[in-house]
Amino acid sequence: MIQIEDLSFGYSKGIPLFDHLNLSLPAGNIYGLLGKNGAGKSTLLKIITGLLFPIEGKVNVEGFQPQNRYPDFLQEIYLITEEFHLPSIKMARFVQLYSPFYQRFDHDVFNAYIDEFKLVKEQKLSNLSYGQKKKFLLSFGLATDCKLLVLDEPTNGLDIPSKSQFRKILANAIHEDRSFIISTHQARDMENLIDPIIIMEEGKIIFFQDYEQLSRKLAMTKQAKLPEDGSLVYSESTFGGYTIVTENKKMEETNLNLEILFNAVVSNTAKINEIFKN
Repeated sequence: MIQIEDLSFGYSKGIPLFDHLNLSLPAGNIYGLLGKNGAGKSTLLKIITGLLFPIEGKVNVEGFQPQNRYPDFLQEIYLITEEFHLPSIKMARFVQLYSPFYQRFDHDVFNAYIDEFKLVKEQKLSNLSYGQKKKFLLSFGLATDCKLLVLDEPTNGLDIPSKSQFRKILANAIHEDRSFIISTHQARDMENLIDPIIIMEEGKIIFFQDYEQLSRKLAMTKQAKLPEDGSLVYSESTFGGYTIVTENKKMEETNLNLEILFNAVVSNTAKINEIFKN
């Protein structure tokens, strides 16, 4: 679905953010894009959706080069950015104006999401809270049935029940011809939803694995003491001991904490990649 080859891009002349970046994302997955501030997540999403243009290399999304921004391409993508503006009109008017751009827009699906999120249709969009606006945009984006839904920090501004609703709705909306990319700092909000996981650091993809491989290769356990046999990959102090990440040599089933996994990958990238090569 998305094929990126030798992508180079930078905001300042002579200072590349991406230097021959390569990435392949088949359809049918909810990809999690994780990274620190400045890692290049939002920039990559803007290039994929045609808002920024590569300096070198190729970006192919559903057979299109995003920078051309052909209508047939634009009707198959929907981007919800972290910061956005909504006009001072009612939901029905917004749908009336913008749904025709998406040939498969389903009004019944949209209304179902609006009801589930308990949004009042007669309110003007500009009068909604930040979290309510995000719920509206998510409802509209899912109702388009576009092939690529891109979400940048989607759970910011959502309360705990809304985050649970968000995960459930997205999990039910994915299908084999559709993909979601979720860029977030809120790793805990995305647990049990995103798969595969992509981690960026300073414009590079330093980790790209699915949960099946993760559970086979890594073990995450709580122990009173740190192991002394050289198996330790990463550790964090917890009440009464440590949460540790080790190579899963015993093929044990353990629960993976996404936030700890991220910290382990960023702090010990070489060791993590060595484990996954074996």
